[in-house]
Amino acid sequence: MTQAAVAQDTATGGPRVIIIGAGMSGLLMGIRLQQAGITDVEILEKSHKLGGTWRENTYPGIACDIPSHFYSYSFAPNPGWSHWFAPGEEIQAYFERVAADYGLPERIRYNTEGAEARHDGKQWHIRCKDGSTYSADILVAATGVLHHPHSPEIPGLEDFEGACFHSAQWDHSVPLEGRRVGVVGTGSTAAQITSALTPKVARFSLFQRTAQWIFPLPNPEHSGFAKWCFRHLPGIGKLWYHLTRLSFQWSFSRAVLGHNLPHRILSAIARRNLEKSVRDPDLRERLQPDYEPFCKRLIISPDFYDKIQRDNAELVTSPIERVEAGGIRTADGALHQLDVLVMATGFHAQRYVRPMQLINAQGRTLDDAWADGAKALRSVAVPGFPNYFMVAGPYTPVGNYPLISTSEIQVDYIMAFIERFKRGELQQVEAKEDALQSFVRDMDEGAAGTIWRTGGCNSWYLDANGNVTMWPWSFERFQREMQRPQWEEFNVS
Repeated sequence: MTQAAVAQDTATGGPRVIIIGAGMSGLLMGIRLQQAGITDVEILEKSHKLGGTWRENTYPGIACDIPSHFYSYSFAPNPGWSHWFAPGEEIQAYFERVAADYGLPERIRYNTEGAEARHDGKQWHIRCKDGSTYSADILVAATGVLHHPHSPEIPGLEDFEGACFHSAQWDHSVPLEGRRVGVVGTGSTAAQITSALTPKVARFSLFQRTAQWIFPLPNPEHSGFAKWCFRHLPGIGKLWYHLTRLSFQWSFSRAVLGHNLPHRILSAIARRNLEKSVRDPDLRERLQPDYEPFCKRLIISPDFYDKIQRDNAELVTSPIERVEAGGIRTADGALHQLDVLVMATGFHAQRYVRPMQLINAQGRTLDDAWADGAKALRSVAVPGFPNYFMVAGPYTPVGNYPLISTSEIQVDYIMAFIERFKRGELQQVEAKEDALQSFVRDMDEGAAGTIWRTGGCNSWYLDANGNVTMWPWSFERFQREMQRPQWEEFNVS
């Protein structure tokens, strides 16, 4: 693109930006571009509606594990949250409402999943699975991390005669009342499903490979008076937002950084919760993790232990041997008869924008660049791929901290580049390889003392090589280092 072309685009609201994904971070990117007066923007969304993970996940009991007033855009508070931890349908409705308020739906191209993006030295050219094509000066991947369901390969799964589906692909046509339901997995999703379904079904079987730590935060309903205050006294809502933010920064956010005071206090609460809540010593022993709290994302639930101790519930810890027509056969020889089988087995968190393929002007692919693991400078840029940015990329701080807050910081960081595009001050920006290598070394050294390294577990915070892909320091340091681009880390022309 020539300097004249940049000037022309500026006059018409350019540069041209394509955003991949209309979830929380994609909508945020669209809003910030609009606020900056950049109008040549389209959002490519693979599904039929916006919302990302909150569109995909509709399983019984779904709720956010971050207090709702904090799990909101800082500029778009919602005074009407029903509970401290809002249910999923309220969060989905919130994003739909904010998108409408900012006029984003007209920019979203639904059912348009990107297959390939190729850079020709000047622009990105995107080819979608439906055959449509788009071109852009700047490409932003806002695809999130929890949207590619992971389904384990269990022998005989195709032989099961009941209903079977992943928790992120819940089949609401399947009746559950009075039926025998089995759930494979013990993460946050499985815990929420357990709490929601055990009072409704005839028999509930939870198949556990790895025990999880449960933190017993309550989920009270906001009173009518509280909602009135949030709605009519905006200062109350802002105060509540910042109090919640500070409490998370100084507790859950710090607890993953090592064996510090927040970790000791919160770990003691989680251990005490197990000890006092589970009466049967055998069940308590089977629910006892063999790793440190926070090594995996801590599960927030006020009643999981109560629900798994119901007479109609069973915790199955014998390994799954195979699935049969009537249920699951475990290694101890028992057949657990089921009518419905749910795979609450998580996501492929390390895929990021993939399986969409990125190819630069030299023919190098993103898979080539990430052959030894996904890496991004400052979480947002990859050497060799000019004018390409990521929101919630590798090394984003998400250890029991709201991704919506880190995304706001990353989007503002990306906007510093795009503003210079708009003013005609640059045509192309690309992360330097040596800057990335230095950044990765810092990340690896910083991760050495974190719970992810010392806690004794495997989690989706680690890549296939066992490398920590999370920000290893405090959230305040992330804020400081992301206030503005370190221009010396980028090739700018």
